[in-house]
Amino acid sequence: MMQTTKTTIAIVAIATLTMVTSRQLGYPALEGIAKMTASSAFVAIALMLSAHSTRYGRLVLTGLIFSWFGDWFLAAATEAMFLYGLGCFLLAHVAYISAFASLGVNYRWAIFAIAPIAVLSIGTSLWLAPFVPEPMVMPVRIYTAVISLMVIFAAGARGSGAPLIIPVGALLFYFSDLSVAAGQFAQSDVPHYLWGLPFYFCGQVLLALSVGYSLSRFNK
Repeated sequence: MMQTTKTTIAIVAIATLTMVTSRQLGYPALEGIAKMTASSAFVAIALMLSAHSTRYGRLVLTGLIFSWFGDWFLAAATEAMFLYGLGCFLLAHVAYISAFASLGVNYRWAIFAIAPIAVLSIGTSLWLAPFVPEPMVMPVRIYTAVISLMVIFAAGARGSGAPLIIPVGALLFYFSDLSVAAGQFAQSDVPHYLWGLPFYFCGQVLLALSVGYSLSRFNK
């Protein structure tokens, strides 16, 4: 791995720690700066790994860019911006699904992943149901279905020989989405962002790094 890539990963880690600490201490301006620094860094990782050189890389880069905009919208912390952010992340997940499909999908692996993901997604939806406002019910259901498909396609890609970092990255992104939903609609004794933010940025970094795998695979 290039030294510049390692340095950029370190920037994501430091920015994520700064973000969590800033939220804990009540410094929203510093939190916002740290958040967009980390988001910009995971986009930079994909660019440094020549994401533009393969179809998979371009699709992942598209997902990372949509995620960057999603982070920017969510930083505003208003209901309207939350919806814009939700839309951006929905498009990011669609881009990732397309990326994983481009690597080939082992449908036995994908089918095997359906049951546990369905249990998690349906269980979370039932838990959140009393807290979700009526206008948000359908958007949340659609979003939950799409993030579930992302993990299922990641498992299918793994069955076709994709590296482990793809399903791990997808799962981390999935769980970070659940943490955002918990923080937006429900109350929790443990702040959701303490684990949600590290999961999210770690997942995005892993997906960005997977671009390097695709480059070596398609250049054989």
